[in-house]
Amino acid sequence: MNYIVISPYYPHNFQKFSIELKNQGVNVLGIGEEPYEQLDQRLKEALTEYFRVNSLDDVDEVKRAVAFLYHKHGHIDRIESQNEHWMELDAALRTQFNVFGLKEHDLKKTKHKSEMKKYFEKAGVPVVPGFLVKKEGDIEKGVKKLKLPLIAKPDNGVGASATYKLKDKKDVENFKKEWDGNTHYFLEPFVDNSDIVTFDGLVDAKGNIVFYTSIVYYHTPLDLLNNNTLDWVYYIDKDLDSKLVEYGKNAVKAFGMKERFFHIEFFKTKDDYIAIEYNNRPAGAFAVDVYNFAHSTDYFRVYAEVVNGTFNGLNVDEKYGLASTRRDYKDYVHSDEEIREKYQDKLKAVLRMPEAFAELQGNTMYVLVADTLEEMKEMERFVGKLK
Repeated sequence: MNYIVISPYYPHNFQKFSIELKNQGVNVLGIGEEPYEQLDQRLKEALTEYFRVNSLDDVDEVKRAVAFLYHKHGHIDRIESQNEHWMELDAALRTQFNVFGLKEHDLKKTKHKSEMKKYFEKAGVPVVPGFLVKKEGDIEKGVKKLKLPLIAKPDNGVGASATYKLKDKKDVENFKKEWDGNTHYFLEPFVDNSDIVTFDGLVDAKGNIVFYTSIVYYHTPLDLLNNNTLDWVYYIDKDLDSKLVEYGKNAVKAFGMKERFFHIEFFKTKDDYIAIEYNNRPAGAFAVDVYNFAHSTDYFRVYAEVVNGTFNGLNVDEKYGLASTRRDYKDYVHSDEEIREKYQDKLKAVLRMPEAFAELQGNTMYVLVADTLEEMKEMERFVGKLK
């Protein structure tokens, strides 16, 4: 099997995908921007060949790289980056070279919020109504139909970037002034006083769920964007609500993806859930590593086994997994040494956040596991307590 990894060097923790694929006997080929000399030794050993391009944004250059590898190594069986940023590139390459997986025509339902909503509704998952803004006149139509307060997000976008909260007419006028007039926006009623939880996991080549789990966030992405002094904290839940699992499974079935990770975000209200968006990839940053620590397994290896057809079931020991991030400039009560001394083997990793995520999510992440929710919450208070 020939498997091309797009951007095998970055993000750094995703190098494990290449390493585990190699361990499964897959012929792993890389295309990236970094000089070969910059690659970690373990990554070099995992890659049969690495083709450096000047820019992954240059689709024609990347296509020439794939063509070179195709002619040298034979038919390409998979092309994947596992990265939202390169998802459209991945799909374009699969379409051009007739490779298994998500093609260009498959992207619309998970890249566009207006399309996503249709699939959630098909799955019987609660959603809030929405309104697509293509021209300035649509803004007032949407406000009239949905009523303020509203959230305005790019229809094709991820996370909370370029998001506007429209509380009153002044916010609406400000949005009109700042909007470029070209980017399609999607308006939705603002859901207040709600937590954000996820239904995450992996499906095999037939669309069957291999594993699933859930992240519970302490702060919403919009909160973090509006207040970058907050510490980024989330945990892997041990006891998932059966209603969340039902909605999540129905959504996965409705979207019909194959051999992909999924990261589905929901608002958790007092007695129900409201779907936010379906992300066709793993949760970002170190989330897969946190899954691994919480479940005492290796989902990088599990993915490689699924791809190679050698997956033979899971053997997991589920605990609560806490990811608590600190910011370098803040003064905390407990030192790094005190955290290590107190939690010892329950402290699974201390990870330095990549600079690309640091402003939003913090600088140093502590990953801990706990048997109970109460113990996990006590850990969060200890790590995050300020002087």
